[in-house]
Amino acid sequence: MARLSDVIETFIKDMIKETGGEAEIQRNALATRFNCVPSQINYVIGTRFTTEHGYFVESRRGGGGHIKIKRISVNNPYNDFMHLILSIGDSISEHSAVAHINNFVDYKLISFRDGILMKAAIGSKALQYAFPANRDRIRAEILKNMLMRLIV
Repeated sequence: MARLSDVIETFIKDMIKETGGEAEIQRNALATRFNCVPSQINYVIGTRFTTEHGYFVESRRGGGGHIKIKRISVNNPYNDFMHLILSIGDSISEHSAVAHINNFVDYKLISFRDGILMKAAIGSKALQYAFPANRDRIRAEILKNMLMRLIV
């Protein structure tokens, strides 16, 4: 039997497909539908609909509030690169960086070979001599610079 989180994720993904790449949900209504607490909905959205997984989430409060989940379009590679470059921020873990790179390969925005090279450049072995507190900041700069070179 599927876990509740999996069922909720599938339901939201189906909504996104039906509406052409974007779904607007109310957390409390969805929690009622699945007979769970609203924090369960937050958990699913926070872990399965992240930028790393190819989604943009916007939350609005007041007036009933809603959460808008949009699948990042792969029709315009430049927009996707810029969106992800901006989402990286000043620091990124190796796990998150690899997830970004895997998405680029999956969407065929970069080649499999380029993905392997990028993973090697941001990997823990390549940064082993960097001061541990600086590794995620260095990794973010390397990843952003490589991505910028791909679109320039």
